[in-house]
Amino acid sequence: MTTVTSPLAGRAIGLANVPDPVFSGAMVGPGTAIDPVREPSEAVSPIDGVVVSMHPHAFVVVDGEGHGVLTHLGIDTVQLNGQGFELLVNKGDTVTRGQAVVRWNPAEVEAAGKSPICPIVALEATADSLSEVREDGDVKAGDQLFAWS
Repeated sequence: MTTVTSPLAGRAIGLANVPDPVFSGAMVGPGTAIDPVREPSEAVSPIDGVVVSMHPHAFVVVDGEGHGVLTHLGIDTVQLNGQGFELLVNKGDTVTRGQAVVRWNPAEVEAAGKSPICPIVALEATADSLSEVREDGDVKAGDQLFAWS
């Protein structure tokens, strides 16, 4: 069982409410989403593991059980070409839950015309392998978002 915690402070809104059909349709995988607080912040690792993919706008951490969790910072933020994002770790690094991975400002993302909403997705998972999925209410970085068996 892997506990996935929030990489950000904000409000849980569930994947169905993400303004992108690939995420809202759970085509990438099941999970939830966070509408982040609009202030400069650090996105932290949602699990202990190894960073297997690292982009300014998104990262994937895989734990010892092979569970990969995607944190996507905003929607269509790849179009910002890394502007406004500062990488704090590298691909291949081992990270611990709660360790800062990317520094960014959701308000700047919004000002650039992009949604700052952040999907947190269990890659290669089935919806029934997740439990206790948080889809509403305020969350702090480190609060449980879902359990993955």
